[in-house]
This record gives sequence, C-alpha cells and structure tokens, in this order.
Amino acid sequence: MATEIEIQLQTLEKEAQSAIAHSDNLKKLEELRVAYLGKKGELSLILKGMGKLSPEMRPVVGAVANQIKDKIQNSLTQQQEKLQQQQIQAQIASETIDVTMPGVSKPLGKSHPLQSTIDRVIDIFVGLGYTVAQGPQIESDYYNFEALNTPPEHPARDMQDTFYFGDGSLLRTHTSSVQIRYMENHEPPINIIAPGRVYRRDTVDATHSAVFHQIEVLAIGKNLTFTDLKGTIKEFLRQMFGDDLPTVFRASYFPFTEPSAEVDVQWQGKWLEVMGCGMVDPNVLKAVGYDPEEYSGFAAGLGVERFAMILHKIDDIRRLYNSDLRFLNQF
Repeated sequence: MATEIEIQLQTLEKEAQSAIAHSDNLKKLEELRVAYLGKKGELSLILKGMGKLSPEMRPVVGAVANQIKDKIQNSLTQQQEKLQQQQIQAQIASETIDVTMPGVSKPLGKSHPLQSTIDRVIDIFVGLGYTVAQGPQIESDYYNFEALNTPPEHPARDMQDTFYFGDGSLLRTHTSSVQIRYMENHEPPINIIAPGRVYRRDTVDATHSAVFHQIEVLAIGKNLTFTDLKGTIKEFLRQMFGDDLPTVFRASYFPFTEPSAEVDVQWQGKWLEVMGCGMVDPNVLKAVGYDPEEYSGFAAGLGVERFAMILHKIDDIRRLYNSDLRFLNQF
C-alpha cells in the first residue's frame, strides 16, 4: 500500500509535467525548475517527511523520489531545448532578408563645396609630390608675423588686422605660419601645402569674410628659381580648371617673398585674380636656420572661397556659411 509521501510525490510529478509542458518561455521554465527541484522547492519539502517513515520504507520511498526527480529534470531539459530551438527559428525568421523586396535607401551626405575644393587642391599637389602640413589656429606674433619678415612696425600688418588675446597670441591671419613651424623641424628639400582656416578683422559682404580658408604652398631646395614657381602654378591651374588657360603673373608685394607676383587667369572670357606667389625672402630662410646662399624656395597662397565661387559660379561668399540645404544640395 502506497504511503502518503509516495502519493504526494506522484501528485507532484503530474503537476510538474503539466506545468513544464505548458511553459512558453525560458524564464518561466527556470522558475518552475526552482519551484520543484530547488533547495526550498516542493520536492525537498515532501522529502522532509521521510523521517516519519520506518527504516524499511525509507529506501523504497527514496528510490521513488529519485525516479520522479529524474523524470522532472528530463522534462525540463527537453522543454528547454524545444524553447531554445523555437527562439533560434524565430530569430532566423525575423532576420531573413527578402531579396524580392525593394531596398530601404538612406540619403547620402555630400561634401561641402569648400571641403570639396580643398580636397581637389590637395589631390593635385599630392600628385605633384607635396605633403600636407598642419598647424595651430591660435598663433604667436612671432610665427604669424615676425618670422615671416613682418616686424611690429611693418605697414603690411595693417592689411592683416586680426583678433588678439590678452597674452599677446592671436588668431592666425594666414597659414604661412605653418610653413615656419614645418621648416624649423625639417631639413630641405621641402615640398608642403598647408590648408586651414584663417581670421582677419574684415567687413563681411558678398566677397569678404572675417573667417575664411587658405591653402599655402611651399617648396625649398637647391637652385629653385621663379621658373620652377611658374611651372608649378601653371600646372596646378591647368588641373584645377581642366584647361590650359591664359595666365599672367603681375608684379606685386608680400613681405615674405621677393620677387612677388599676383596670378591672373582668363576664365570664361574674364580675367580673374586667383592667387599670390613669389620666391621666399632670404630673411625668412635665415629665421628658420637655412642658409639662403645654399637654398632657395618659392611660396604661393590661394583663398579656397575664391576658387569655390569661381568654379561653382557663386555670387555671394556668405552662401558658403549659411548651412542652407537648398543651396548646398546643388553640389
């Protein structure tokens, strides 16, 4: 005749098997395992009553308890494998790509016309063997002016009035300061371009901005002449404008080059001033420790905004800074 504990164990098995079969997720299944087989689970509570059994019945009931525990554990394992497989299949189904469905497109970004112009200039000069150099936008008076042959009393400073800080530092007025920093740390031959943002106190209008972008070119070596400068500039302009345009070098003045010139090109029937250039002044070479009797060099500088406006026929420089997508989406 079955003892009361055996009846409780059989009842527990039926309840557990039914609950396990109806569990529909792994979390609930784990809760059932703890409820039935945990240290404080129902099986443990029933087995606490074995102390009331006679010595002869204890091994019999213990064997029944072990069989029921094994059956419940097997059911838990099988249900766990079943639920895991269902979970995998559901994930596969959700991640399956229907190749017959139309693709979901996302709008692609575009380069700003200023950035695309900078990239175009860089590509051309890198192709000519130049390296890109960078420098700080907050400069000292020495690197921005004095090392470039522009002492404090020099009148050329009036043309490049900028924004000064209390410690005497300033927002750079050109990227020529990058050339000085680079020459101080490198020996000739040197072929670099220095793109970057520059600052001058200027009245903003259709063709002027207090913040704009420059690209400076510098070549230092032995026996470099104005002919090398002209050949480099003409090749750059040919690649930039896609044609061998009529070009004129007009005599000009820059404190850090001698002789100096402005470069004009005939673009779509009009003569346009596009950049300045010249042979590096011997004083600049001396400032960085180069012997002007041994080395010579040439430099050139261009305004990125000017080139962007010419190439894209933009009538107002302020359009480049307004972040108007109706305008920028054209490029």
